Amino acid sequence: MSPGRHAGDAEAHGRLWLAETLWKLGSVQFGNFTLGRTVRGSPVYVNAKLLISRPEALQQTARLIEDELKMALAMRNAPVAPFDAIAGVPIGGLHVATALSLQMRVPLLYVRPPREPVEMSAPQIEGIYRPGQTALIVDDLAAGGGSLVETAEALRHAGVRVRDAFALIDREQGARRRLESIGVRLHAVLSLEVMLTFLHANQRIQAEDYERSMAYIRREAEPRSEFD
Repeated sequence: MSPGRHAGDAEAHGRLWLAETLWKLGSVQFGNFTLGRTVRGSPVYVNAKLLISRPEALQQTARLIEDELKMALAMRNAPVAPFDAIAGVPIGGLHVATALSLQMRVPLLYVRPPREPVEMSAPQIEGIYRPGQTALIVDDLAAGGGSLVETAEALRHAGVRVRDAFALIDREQGARRRLESIGVRLHAVLSLEVMLTFLHANQRIQAEDYERSMAYIRREAEPRSEFD
């Protein structure tokens, strides 16, 4: 087996470990869900926040992200820019970002939403940083990308560069395209489609739930670039 083949197999195993772990935690839920400003009437929801109830699983998730980031940074044409800080998107992304910060020994930042009325105050960045530094944004779930874009714009307003964002699950409902429009690349451990396909193939979820979810994903999926 070639080194490249071995690395690819290890990467796939790590990603699928996350899918299996989230299923075991009860994170994969079926019903009728409205999430934030983008997701309406979704038959599936992945509550990745449940990882915080299993410290060992949260730690392993941080190791998985670290491995993927180090692999990307080591490439000749690295798809991820070097970063000086990790910026968590509250609330779910902040848990993952904190674990990753501890794992990689990289400083943590987060943008605290402004108090009402919005016109009277600006977002406040918690943490120590210097203008000119680069931050990697981390979130648990990417859907329409609104929170990710707001975080990137707040950091940039403070002089912090943002080139990449990392999510555990990409629902492929506009976040990638929206981030690309402001010059930020989105990376994810799993897409919702890959996760559900794995769980269905391993008889973790019912065929009816899988088929209904896949029909929704195909209906809502954002166009993909030929380079994805």
